[in-house]
Amino acid sequence: MGTIQTSSGRLHVAQSGSLLHARGVPYATADRFRAPVPILTPAVNREALSRGPVCPQERSRLDSVTGPVVDMLEQREDCLVLSITAPSDAENLPVMVWFHGGAYLSGGGEAPKYGADDLARNGVVVVSVTYRLGVFGYLPPGGEGVENLGLLDQIEALRWVAKNIAAFGGDPAQVTLFGQSAGGDSIIALMLAASARGLFHRAIVQSAPLGLRVKRASMVAEMRRVLSRHLPEPASSSTMDVLAAQGHVVSAAKRFGRIGGLPFAPTIEEGPLPADFYDALGSATDIDLLIGSNRADAAPFVAMSPISARLARLGWLGLALKGFLTLVLTRMVFANAVDRIAAIWTKAGGRVATYRFDWSPKNGELGACHCIELPFLFTGDWSDAPMLADNPIPEDLAQTMRDAWTGFARSGISALPGRSIRFGANQP
Repeated sequence: MGTIQTSSGRLHVAQSGSLLHARGVPYATADRFRAPVPILTPAVNREALSRGPVCPQERSRLDSVTGPVVDMLEQREDCLVLSITAPSDAENLPVMVWFHGGAYLSGGGEAPKYGADDLARNGVVVVSVTYRLGVFGYLPPGGEGVENLGLLDQIEALRWVAKNIAAFGGDPAQVTLFGQSAGGDSIIALMLAASARGLFHRAIVQSAPLGLRVKRASMVAEMRRVLSRHLPEPASSSTMDVLAAQGHVVSAAKRFGRIGGLPFAPTIEEGPLPADFYDALGSATDIDLLIGSNRADAAPFVAMSPISARLARLGWLGLALKGFLTLVLTRMVFANAVDRIAAIWTKAGGRVATYRFDWSPKNGELGACHCIELPFLFTGDWSDAPMLADNPIPEDLAQTMRDAWTGFARSGISALPGRSIRFGANQP
């Protein structure tokens, strides 16, 4: 065990072999529906040996795909923590900051499945961030708080990294964000936030559901009306009451069709985001970008929909139609935005590369689905993930993925094997 001085205190961290772990480090605190306030307690001694909490949440609908992600972690509103994994002898190494997915409703950066040991062994310092979710982070009751609190949490975490990561051997002038699903969507929002400018220099966006970011105003207005009915005392209600009201809000969002699959997200035209989500990206092209999706990202969502059971009764024809629907929804929700953003970046003179992840497990019903690339990057225990259908992860492909991600963090676009990359396309 060693000690590292930070603005959050003198951290007692764990050293295991060639790696250092600091877990559950508080970077800010916040009252309910209020902006985060950085923690500045350098004289305090803190144990950074145990995983920290996650935002209060219901069980994820994608547990049937990934297996449980945060089941063993404490849930509480005071959840603004981060964890660091670094080589023990790190000195001026690139930094990678992970933002987890979960539709802004579930997940947490402290999840054991997001173990970053193998990434760190590739010569980077990895930071994993936990932020507020759902009503707590993205739908404050009218007149009760600040918009985009979860995004403000993320910016505060990046400020903590800028101030403290050198103490862990990381280079604050070489920070790469990477995130999947809602985490990838967050990164696009961070690119647009003036208050995040200069806090990171490269970005990897994995399977962000940007196709659900259209025509949301009516849905959000209805969500606010439903929240006000079911949470009349927002400041004094219990955490469980807030979660119960959130359930009603999510149900209301479902009535708006496809976009209701992402009820919570940073709100455009509210601080710190500009109004035009896509066109404003042209001003962010000083950031090297790697962006992509999985070949069958939409497969879990098609499988969960009522139409799936009806198609199953059609035999081979239904199976073919289900596959076609998966590819169409994958294009609409995930892949079209990859192409659009790449075109914006290129036209504005920015440096961008795209990727697609194609590997499918043998006998896996969901194919190269949403989340399936995560076990190739993170070294947690994914053996209970139904999406893998009991298949082992091909280590050569996993190493190729980690090399690409960490090489990009080190040298940007020039480290990649091309500007349009396929992962696992030729795997048996």
